[in-house]
Amino acid sequence: MTVLKHELRQGRTSFWIWTGVIGVMLSVCVFLYTEVRGEMDAVTDLFSSFGSFTAAFGMDRLNFGSLQGFYAIECGSILGLGGAFYAAITAVNMLSKEESNKTADFLLTHPISRRRILSEKLLAVFVQLTLMNVIIFVMSVLSIVVIGESVPWTEIILLHLAYYLLQMEIAGICYGISAFVRRGSVGIGLGIAVLLYFLNLISNLTESASFLKYFTPFAYCDGADITTFKRLDVGLLAIGALVCLLGISVAWYKYSRKDIA
Repeated sequence: MTVLKHELRQGRTSFWIWTGVIGVMLSVCVFLYTEVRGEMDAVTDLFSSFGSFTAAFGMDRLNFGSLQGFYAIECGSILGLGGAFYAAITAVNMLSKEESNKTADFLLTHPISRRRILSEKLLAVFVQLTLMNVIIFVMSVLSIVVIGESVPWTEIILLHLAYYLLQMEIAGICYGISAFVRRGSVGIGLGIAVLLYFLNLISNLTESASFLKYFTPFAYCDGADITTFKRLDVGLLAIGALVCLLGISVAWYKYSRKDIA
């Protein structure tokens, strides 16, 4: 597990920065709820009049006056975009950095197979994402307890689970891309995360574009659906799992045969 330990050690600064920022922002949102919950009914009525803009973010189906509705929109946006960006940056840079940093010669001359390198680097991505989500979940739950609210366990667990799976899918896609690129990979990763986010917004705007939800993992993280039905969309999750596995398989195939510069 030498490669795994090295990657975890090398990425610890980025890990703690992203985890700390996302976790603190979620806690601030939860604390903010106690200050604004008395005005949330008026906010709900205001947003309901925004038409397509309201539908794009699912705000037409959520009650801002409840902790679940407030958390799904405010905290969900932070966790969704922040987690997606971190997953994309971590995964898309995992293989490409060996060439861009000129360390591939050092790594590949050791008595270690490329398959082992691929496996341990992939495991490093998943370990970092898992630890980040566990820490953020604990921080969120503690924040809810501190403000004196009862924890809506079902909704909170499902929301965090959905965004964790979203991060895994984006990581799988970007890991596959990482096997092809040699530099500029971070920009590509962030671009993919932003593209997938806006595909979900467009799919919510009009019925004619609803098919786009099958192309973005943000579709199964819809806070309105999760808080209303208290379940995840199994069909969309299955598509996401296949996309993730496809990205990993592509990385495995390409990097195993790649002529390293």
